Amino acid sequence: MELFTPDFGLVFWMFIAFILLFVILAVWGWPVIVKMMEGRANTIDQGVEDARNAKEQLENARSEAQKYVKEAQARQAEMLREAAKMKTDIIEAARVEAQNAAKKEMDAAKVAIDQARKEAELQFRSEVGRFSIDIAEKMMRSKMSDDKAQKELVNKLLDEIEKN
Repeated sequence: MELFTPDFGLVFWMFIAFILLFVILAVWGWPVIVKMMEGRANTIDQGVEDARNAKEQLENARSEAQKYVKEAQARQAEMLREAAKMKTDIIEAARVEAQNAAKKEMDAAKVAIDQARKEAELQFRSEVGRFSIDIAEKMMRSKMSDDKAQKELVNKLLDEIEKN
């Protein structure tokens, strides 16, 4: 069992080596290790903080994107309303213009019809007048063959003129 029970000298030198190693590590090793651990902890904390900031920025960006989408939808709806209004205005203007054009055509047709009717009446009157004159002339020739009948007609016409 000697192998399993260490000698006092061995334990003493091991204790001295442990103390020496402990002092060396305490003086030069532990501060470096602690400093590295604190740096790592700071790096992790900074990463967590950066992740939080990124998350907030992402949420802000999402809310702004939603705001822009809503504004774009509102603009689109407004543009559609304006386009519909313009369409109805254009249709109404075209309808009014068509009505005005039709009215002008109807008025022009009425004027042309009235003018043609008046011309026809004038032509009819002139033909009737010409026929009347021809008939009267023929009748007068037959009745006025003697001088006595001509004198009576002239006197009768002069009397009628004086009365009017």
